[in-house]
Amino acid sequence: MKLLSIVFSFYNEEKNIPELIDRVSSQMKKLENWDYELIFVNDDSTDKSEQILIKNQNLYPIKIINMSRTFGVGSCILAGLNMAKGDAVIYMDSDLQDPPELIPKLVEKFERGAEVVHTRRSKRLGESNFKLFLTKFAYRIINKTSYIPLPKDCGDFKLLSKNVVSHINNLKEYNPYVRGLTVWVGFKQDFLDYVRQPRSSGTTKFSSIWSNPLAEFIRGVTGYSTGPLFLGIIIGLFSILFSFILIIYAFYAKFAGLAIPGSSSIIITISFFSGMILTTIGVIGLYIARIYEQTQGRPRYIIKNIIDSKNKKN
Repeated sequence: MKLLSIVFSFYNEEKNIPELIDRVSSQMKKLENWDYELIFVNDDSTDKSEQILIKNQNLYPIKIINMSRTFGVGSCILAGLNMAKGDAVIYMDSDLQDPPELIPKLVEKFERGAEVVHTRRSKRLGESNFKLFLTKFAYRIINKTSYIPLPKDCGDFKLLSKNVVSHINNLKEYNPYVRGLTVWVGFKQDFLDYVRQPRSSGTTKFSSIWSNPLAEFIRGVTGYSTGPLFLGIIIGLFSILFSFILIIYAFYAKFAGLAIPGSSSIIITISFFSGMILTTIGVIGLYIARIYEQTQGRPRYIIKNIIDSKNKKN
């Protein structure tokens, strides 16, 4: 009998958890040769999610990992992977936008030899056109600058083999871009297309695109590419070239008796180059910030306690 670990990261999902557990357990009944464990990583929820999970521990093999504070989805996924004991591990969100009904198909692809199975969203229902545009744009930027091909429209719903999980757990990178790690490790990768549904209930926990999604985008770009640094060099070279052109034009205008632009053109030129310099410094600053975070030696997350299926706190 093989073991499948299913990791859920959540924050205030009391309305979705009961249905989630029922749907997952019904799918696991279809996998006759598989036992399973449900690992719920609580990102410091303030509702009754934990109490609901504790009540269900008498019926289902549920392990609850309570974080000491809100660390974010990436850290919760890593905490769950570190605790998983399965021959294969699936991690997914708890808002029911990612259907548990895909679990048997993910396992089928694993049994055929895939060590990483990405779910790919062919459609994303219930999301605004503006958000979809930003998502596609972000993936395009990451792929253009990254030295590894990151698959488009693949979120935090994947199956990983025990071997892949072991390699990810051994990595020491602080605050990594988890979606990138699943590609960076290599091994045989496969895809499963599906239509992503709107949230079953509740609202998104990201107040705006400038919170977690923006941070994920920055980690994706700076974690797998030095391209932005070269972009800064290119901008600097073009700025120098533009300066030489202005100098040549100034000499030409002087000797040709043409009128040389006054203070307004000087102000525009200074503003232009100041913007280029600040942009380049900002890009370099992002990389320095990642180095600074890495050298601090802090853990990726802190676990407050673990409640296993026997209701014992560790």
